[in-house]
Amino acid sequence: MWTFQRSRLSYLKQTMKIQIKNRYNSNILWNGEAKDIKDAVQQAVKARVNLSWADLSGAFMPMANLTGVNLTGANLSGANLSGANLYGANLYGANLSGADLSKANLTEANLSGANLSDANLSKADLSKADLSKANLYGAFMPMANLSGANLSRADLTGVKIQEDQQKQLLNCLGVVSSKKKSVKKKKVNV
Repeated sequence: MWTFQRSRLSYLKQTMKIQIKNRYNSNILWNGEAKDIKDAVQQAVKARVNLSWADLSGAFMPMANLTGVNLTGANLSGANLSGANLYGANLYGANLSGADLSKANLTEANLSGANLSDANLSKADLSKADLSKANLYGAFMPMANLSGANLSRADLTGVKIQEDQQKQLLNCLGVVSSKKKSVKKKKVNV
């Protein structure tokens, strides 16, 4: 859980004291002055704080720069991360159920074992992302880029994609090859 508290001095600077806590034992992972939770998380990322197991459920962080962040096992259910940069982020086992990740950059992100059920991934860039064993039940994914993504053993039940994405999705699953095979025609004399 993240908490905030305004002090008299921080009110003048338009900041507040924010704590980012572990979702299981409430240990403080980051503590400091920030404008909002987005600013606090970005400060923690800049300071290379390990945010594994953080409780950021419902956090409002659109367009946040979270490049390379470690959010292993974090609770981000219902969070707004639309347009966020999560390039190379470690979200292994994270709870992103119902999260808004529309237009987010998740290139090369580790989402293995993550819960993305009912998440909004429309127009998200998931190229080369590891989504193995991820729960994508009911995820909304029209126009998401899945090129090179690992979807092995992922739950794709009820995933909503566009018709033109079907081939890309089947390619990620190894069902359809994207490489065209050239067929040599033999001349047959009759």
